Amino acid sequence: MIKYLLLVSLVIHATLANSESASKKWLTLNGKRPSVIARGGFSGLFPESSDFANQMALGTSVHDVVVLCNLQLTKDGVGICQGDIRLDNTTNIAMLFEKGSKTYKVNGQDLTGWFALDFTADQLLANVSLVQNIFSRPSAFDGMLPMSTVDDVRNSNPPAFWLNVQYDAFYTENKLSVTNYIQKATRLQGVNYISSPEIGFLKRMNGLVNKAKTKLIFVFLDKKATEPTSRQTYGSILGNLATIKKFASGIAVPKDYIWPVNTANYLDAPTSLVNDAHKLGLEVYASGFANDFTTSYNYSYDPSAEYLQFIDNSQFSVDGLITDFPPTASEAVACFAQYPDIKPTKGQALIITHNGASGVYAGSTDLAYQQGLEDGADIIDCSVQMSKDGVAFCLDSVDVTRDTTAAATFMSLSTTIPEIQQSSGIFSFDLSWSDIQTLQPQLTSPFENKGGLPRNPANKNKGKFLTLAEFLELAKVKAVTGILINIENAAYLASQKGLDIVSAVNTALSNATFDKQSTQKVLIQSDDTSVLSKFQNVPAYSRVLYLKDEISDAPKTPVGEIKKYADAVTLPRFSIVPTIDGFTTATTKVVNEMHAANISVYVTVLRNEFVTLAFDYFADPTIEIATYTSGIGVDGIITEYPATASRYLRNPCSSDSMPESSYSIIPAEAGSLLKTVPEETQPPASSPTPALDVADIVDPPLPAVTKPASPPPATSPRSSALSNIANVGLSLVAIVVFSSLSLM
Repeated sequence: MIKYLLLVSLVIHATLANSESASKKWLTLNGKRPSVIARGGFSGLFPESSDFANQMALGTSVHDVVVLCNLQLTKDGVGICQGDIRLDNTTNIAMLFEKGSKTYKVNGQDLTGWFALDFTADQLLANVSLVQNIFSRPSAFDGMLPMSTVDDVRNSNPPAFWLNVQYDAFYTENKLSVTNYIQKATRLQGVNYISSPEIGFLKRMNGLVNKAKTKLIFVFLDKKATEPTSRQTYGSILGNLATIKKFASGIAVPKDYIWPVNTANYLDAPTSLVNDAHKLGLEVYASGFANDFTTSYNYSYDPSAEYLQFIDNSQFSVDGLITDFPPTASEAVACFAQYPDIKPTKGQALIITHNGASGVYAGSTDLAYQQGLEDGADIIDCSVQMSKDGVAFCLDSVDVTRDTTAAATFMSLSTTIPEIQQSSGIFSFDLSWSDIQTLQPQLTSPFENKGGLPRNPANKNKGKFLTLAEFLELAKVKAVTGILINIENAAYLASQKGLDIVSAVNTALSNATFDKQSTQKVLIQSDDTSVLSKFQNVPAYSRVLYLKDEISDAPKTPVGEIKKYADAVTLPRFSIVPTIDGFTTATTKVVNEMHAANISVYVTVLRNEFVTLAFDYFADPTIEIATYTSGIGVDGIITEYPATASRYLRNPCSSDSMPESSYSIIPAEAGSLLKTVPEETQPPASSPTPALDVADIVDPPLPAVTKPASPPPATSPRSSALSNIANVGLSLVAIVVFSSLSLM
């Protein structure tokens, strides 16, 4: 199956590959576009330098991708590709050779583990299998892929090959010569780059290579580390780049050498390193890129944004990106860099915010909405809540505990209302609008309590909450494409609190003349069909039924029932692409079944953080967006990071309008990656998700608006609930993280 998957990918890329657009001018040393260097192949998905990793890198990256091998030598002088000198960190060798552990001094430090130089090539290649050693990456391929020799990688026919020699001095001390190996075994044929952090090794190679065919690259390590030959720190060597030019044609540096990140995890001003090196004729390659590593808050967990910071700014461009995720670097280089936005085309999926750009600013604030518009959103949304004195305002939840600072002031009002939620909370209808105005917004992350990934702490309490009237005025002034008004808990508010949220929304829309115009879309969303019925006589409004619970199918009868109340549905992601243990399993027919009834489909909620993404999306939110829009054909995506969606949807790689594009961002084929996992190690099948039923749709009429004289009895439940099974996991840690999001 892996061969089939790669073949499809290669054919598509080969069909779309054309010469690079002459209009692009790069600030690289040679004026050409930056190279994409796949460290160990596609090591962000498969174990490093495995056959799968190398083939997948070739099939999903730009046509001239460079494949990098980290060289280690066996006892009998065979070169293998492994990034860690201690094989027990990336293989199962410790289980097979229990007494094979030794301690060596490596660059002045004592390291204990299993080293390649203590085993013959036959021992390693015939017995040892690779494993992933980063928990956010799939462990399903552990133990099924053998180690690769240098020849194995070269025989995969990469367009360019990079050999990194990290430990020449160590092997020399132990009577193995890397220089002799490279001369005799490879004869330098097909080796386009040789890199090392050791000056002595590069100086020896300088007299042996054909510089027109093989580039020598000096690798900088941590600034405080000591270079073995000169005994200087790498930080001090950095101050004398001219000496490097004598034996190398370029340098490879950790990315923070170029864009430093401060202690608050924000970018500082860039250094002059790239320009300084270019003036000396040295190329600069930036290393350390991976989609599943925590990066600066400036990037909003969007890996493409980080790549663009290094290649698409007005000051410089690095000459290459060394990455564990070559498809994402490829899309940044070939698609996103130096292309102006394309105007939205008719029929293109709508970009709908989820409480504004709520990944950047606290949700439902003026700043979140303004950011959403600046980031390219078509539709901004307001989930309407009611204060005790009847003021309609925008906030994600009726429970104000999470998104405001209410817990510090109004904890005495905390209560449990089973009709709304099982946990206790502080509810908006127990606070006056003047109370709510005293609260600060609170930017929270769905992942903060599950291991980290906080959102933009500098903006944590910025912005102000808007009344519904203020939100509508903002939409008018900014001339947005449209608005989405979400209404929930209408029955409870009417019968238990004497609040008429439906009338409040109707009045606000009418006062803002949204009911008398057709230039701006007005989407009225609710999980209650009785609420939607109240808006059926206004032609300017489109009604959206929010089906919160996961479904596996949408038969004709319930779909026909939906059609009586709504023009569109909003579905959770897993009703369209279900997952299990981090792998997508299939694409349901729900979107096609809705489209057959002329019902539009919006998918919710899309986020950038890699822990929300199935492995099939390569820890890249752009691939998920491409899958739902270009692949499946949803009519809109609801996202907390509209900038990421806009970059893709307004780009030639998602459009036929710019045929010179040399790369295409391919949607994931749900279930294909899982099929590459041996059946015996595949996760067990989950309990079947129910199909949509009429009983899940139709709600009883809304009760009259009455203020009870005494504490109200428990109300009967609304429409029957479906069980929601979130089968997503991105390693043991990410399973825990993701399970908390399955109802969002």
